[in-house]
This record gives sequence, structure tokens and C-alpha cells, in this order.
Amino acid sequence: MSKVSVAAVRESVAVILKGSEDKKRNFVETVELQIGLKNYDPQRDKRFSGTVKLPYIPRPKMTVCVLGDALHCDQAAEAGLESMSVEDLKKLNKNKKLIKKLAKKYDAFLASEALIKQIPRLLGPGLHKAGKFPTPVTHADNLADKANELRSTIKFQLKKVLCLGVAVGHVQMAEDELTSNIMLSVNFLVSLLKKNWQNVKSLYIKSTMGKPQRLY
Repeated sequence: MSKVSVAAVRESVAVILKGSEDKKRNFVETVELQIGLKNYDPQRDKRFSGTVKLPYIPRPKMTVCVLGDALHCDQAAEAGLESMSVEDLKKLNKNKKLIKKLAKKYDAFLASEALIKQIPRLLGPGLHKAGKFPTPVTHADNLADKANELRSTIKFQLKKVLCLGVAVGHVQMAEDELTSNIMLSVNFLVSLLKKNWQNVKSLYIKSTMGKPQRLY
């Protein structure tokens, strides 16, 4: 049972959107869900991690690069996505600095099924370390759809501290869209916790430059 009502979320969303409307920034502010946990010991308890696909794309500007075979590189160009071929990857010559730069340059990666097994050999553990190991794609997949799937997916991952934040939308979204994304994110996060709501200390939503709004 969710302890956060749709009405309460909608009210907070309205405040955030109005605040952003009143103080226009020269970039599109992200809306983040900020979570504080309690009765959780990251050293002892299992550190959870989970991904969920939101109904509306929270990060439309998220950059995706295709590590592809010849066909996928052609399809990437048609879909307006940047791509790298096996030859391009070989040119990096396993140079840690260059691979780190590559991992920094893009938010996420797609890779042809045929290539995925070669990635560790071509690039070493660099992408995996950055938490950006590529998602496999087949020739039957539509790359633009796959890229949007990545843009819609958020990840909750507990590290050593009892607070986490995830992007759940942006200020140019409609109130309904943002509310749906937040409700789904909150309920999914709670389902990952050992004692569900008993592990939740606080929930806030906040736009990049705005004031935090408490949900719980």
C-alpha cells in the first residue's frame, strides 16, 4: 500500500512546475526524487539495485552511443545516434584514459549482439566500472526505440550512504506525466526495500534549482 497519495504528489509537482515557470533558467531543469532511508545498514544488509522503465522519458537529452557492426552503424546514423565500429574501438588500443573519456562522453551504450562478448577484450573493464556496460541489440531491434527505452529507464542503487537521488523527469513535462513517473518510481523503490515503508525516512522531489518538496 503506497503511503504517498497521487493528490499529494500532484500538489508538489504543481509547486515545482510553477517555481520553474516563475524563474526561467537557460536550461531545462531535471526533477529528481531524493530518498532518505532508515533502519538499514549498507555494510550488513543487502545493497539493493533495481531498474524500472518509466511511462514518460525523464531524460530526453541523455546521450546514447551504438557500438555496432556495419548494419547497426548505418542504422544508428539513420536514427540520429552516434556510433563506433569495431575498428574505432580497436583504435582506442585499450588505453585506460581514452576509454574513461568514452565512458564520460555518453550516458549509455547499445552494442550489437555479435560485439557484446568482445567488449571486455576490446575495452577492458572501463565501461563496466563506470556502470555503463552496453545493452545488447539485435538486427530485429529498432535502435531509436531501444535508445528511448534506455532514456526511460532509471536505476536505484544503494551504495555506502543512506540517501539516493534519481532523475524522474524534467520541468517541461506535463503535470500528469511527472506525477505518473514519480508514483511509479516511489512504489518500485519501496518494493526493493527489505521492510518496505519502514525503511523510508523521507522522500522529496526537487527541480535542479528549485526548493525541495516533501512527499513523505
